[in-house]
Amino acid sequence: MTSVQISKLAAGTVSTIELTLISIVLGMILALVIAFMSIGRNKILKGIAWIYTWVFRGTPLLLQIMVVYFAIPLMVKQMVGSPLNFEPFTAAIIALTLNTAAYTSEIFRAGIQSIDKGQMEAAKALGMTYSQAMFKVIIPQTVSRVIPPFANEFIMILKDTSLVSTIGMADLMRVSKQFAASGDWSYYFVAGGIYLVLTSVCIVLFQRLEKKTSRYI
Repeated sequence: MTSVQISKLAAGTVSTIELTLISIVLGMILALVIAFMSIGRNKILKGIAWIYTWVFRGTPLLLQIMVVYFAIPLMVKQMVGSPLNFEPFTAAIIALTLNTAAYTSEIFRAGIQSIDKGQMEAAKALGMTYSQAMFKVIIPQTVSRVIPPFANEFIMILKDTSLVSTIGMADLMRVSKQFAASGDWSYYFVAGGIYLVLTSVCIVLFQRLEKKTSRYI
């Protein structure tokens, strides 16, 4: 393996990590909004949240990436006459964020609803508003409960970033495929080893986080 190949593999690995972290952070923000919409009393907002999760959990991530990168620009061109082109990285972020938000919102919703209703009633009895009770009482207790399923979602997104190679994104998977195309099959195992290292690090970090947060329950 030459220094150039090592450099490209490293760059591809960095791109994979960037895609994962950015998508997860943006996805968490959107997921919280969707989760609150789904547990609220407004039927319209609940309906929108349900449709959103139904669509993005019910269709393949690869299709969602293709729609963002290929279909949406063509749709915009047909409607307004000029295409709305996305860079591969931007399209990948959008698709991964929308996808992970759908799954993470269900994790948050289930975690919030698993807290005994008496907690909210007690908080309101102390004079707290709904928002204060949610962010000072309910959410802190929810954190430790959602860490295990959220860790699984994080790892799934990390691995699913390999799908962005289909739109020309120079991630770890695409770089490995390019090198393996020369006939050296070992690059597939190199990529697999790197993914294993990344996921193992995530597992250890989330296990430590879970133990730390469980002390305050």
